[in-house]
Formats: sequence, structure tokens, C-alpha cells
Amino acid sequence: MSSSTITIPNIKVQLTVDQLLAAVRQLEPLDRARVARAITDSELDTELAQLIAELYSQPPVTEISDGDILAEISTVVARWPGSKLSLA
Repeated sequence: MSSSTITIPNIKVQLTVDQLLAAVRQLEPLDRARVARAITDSELDTELAQLIAELYSQPPVTEISDGDILAEISTVVARWPGSKLSLA
């Protein structure tokens, strides 16, 4: 069982992961959700940063013109039921 020292401003607590999980399980549902969100947000921030870095490492796509984009939008809009949108 691994143990970590967690530093909270002006407080040091040494807990095992199991002890930390037990403490989190004792929280009210809304507070447990906040803990889960904090963990998820941190992981998502890392994944998003990796995806952005990967995107920027690729060469830009230059063979698509504004006209191509507008033509595709017009095609999609024309297929939309009841659409009265015109890009002309």
C-alpha cells in the first residue's frame, strides 16, 4: 500500500490511497461529484493539450477553398428539412 504526503496550505497529511478513497466516500454526493470533476478536468486538460499539440504539428490544409466550404454548407442546408436559409 503506497503512502503519499499531501500538502494543504499550512497542513501536512500522510494518507494511503485507500485512506484517501475512504475519506472521499464519506463526503456528501455533491462534494464527491466535485472531487470526481476535479480529477476528470485535470485529465481532460492534459488530453486536450496533447490533441492541440498534435493538430498544430500537422501541416496546414491548403487545398480547400472558401468556395468549397460554402458549397458544402449549401448542400447540407439544402438537405435540412424545412430549411429556408440561403447563403447566396
